[in-house]
Amino acid sequence: MLLHLIRHPQPIIDKGLCYGSSDLAVAEEECRKVLDQLGSRLPPHVPVYSSPLQRCVFLAEPLAASLNAGPVHYDPRLMEMHFGTWEQRPWGDLPRAEIDAWASDVVGYRPGNGENVLNVAQRVDAFSADLLQRGQSQAIVVCHAGTIRLLQARALGLAVTKMAEHAAVNAHAIAFGELLTLQL
Repeated sequence: MLLHLIRHPQPIIDKGLCYGSSDLAVAEEECRKVLDQLGSRLPPHVPVYSSPLQRCVFLAEPLAASLNAGPVHYDPRLMEMHFGTWEQRPWGDLPRAEIDAWASDVVGYRPGNGENVLNVAQRVDAFSADLLQRGQSQAIVVCHAGTIRLLQARALGLAVTKMAEHAAVNAHAIAFGELLTLQL
């Protein structure tokens, strides 16, 4: 299956805040900019799947309409990692001991008593398995940088724990509105 992954546009939030699964809006202008950049790079009539968080919804809806893709399929398994009590706090204000604990166990540590990378990998793996069972040749997915890194690891054929490890240690910058295509 060919997967077209799109990271949501830049959300409306102050820089330097941890915002994982916080439900943040995006400016209409940012969505239009991403839609213009995607232009004809995406195939029409291909199902669109999306995280239910606003920053994805605001792009997924007009994107699906422009591609005659039918209704968007929202799936909470595509949401970004939940950072618990760290959500919407400045990264610089987080206790150094907690940051160090996370750095020493990136896969298993639960930042702010939220989710850990392994929890998110399990969600993303279940989504991928369900998507493959649908037998579609292509799908468009609007989601988050962390989810995209996990889908990339899944495309390598890694088991869930290895997916989490790979995504945690091979983090690379995925720009807002960036399109990545991979074979799942």
